[in-house]
Amino acid sequence: MSPEESLAEVRGQIDAACAQAGRAPGSVNLLAVSKLQPAEAVRRLYAAGQRHFGENYAQELRDKAAALADLPGLVWHAIGPLQANKAKYVAKLAAYFHALDRVEIAAELSRRRAGEPLRCFVEVNVAGESSKSGVAPEAVEPLAEKVRALPNLALVGLMAMPPLEAEAEASRPHFRAVASLARRLGLAELSLGSTHDFAVAIEEGATWVRVGTALFGSRP
Repeated sequence: MSPEESLAEVRGQIDAACAQAGRAPGSVNLLAVSKLQPAEAVRRLYAAGQRHFGENYAQELRDKAAALADLPGLVWHAIGPLQANKAKYVAKLAAYFHALDRVEIAAELSRRRAGEPLRCFVEVNVAGESSKSGVAPEAVEPLAEKVRALPNLALVGLMAMPPLEAEAEASRPHFRAVASLARRLGLAELSLGSTHDFAVAIEEGATWVRVGTALFGSRP
């Protein structure tokens, strides 16, 4: 499909999932995951109407932001684990950071951020997977308290990536647990769901869904 067709298809699926869950379509935001995609692919999807794009690697974010600086209204999200020496790129270029898991990273982002606060999601390692970053559910509240005390950051929600399963329904208990934790902490935003399970994530309260393959096709 063309970028226009892919975007329309995904947006239609989001609207259908919202209707199924009794939610307004505007309550869910689409984040196009452009990791490892060329800048030209981002440009084409932007031309089709998409404005929010997510990058996993800070240096790739830096390079694409420079290549696409002529596009007004393009909003960058950093969605991957971050090393302290790369925090300067996220602090300078991103509007959102979805993978906050250490107070040291939060402090570095706070120190380097200028202007509008960086909107942050604490990443929850909801299934305790050793291969994934994020904090254990019981460690979220202490980290959240420390992040809230820092200037130049705005803690807005939680993010999680459940184990990849063949059936999307297997993600539901993980999404539900993260949504419950967010409510307890008074956090309104949930970054949950990817190409294969975002409909389930929407039913469980996601406000951002991170979609790559369904929009761009397979990564190079």
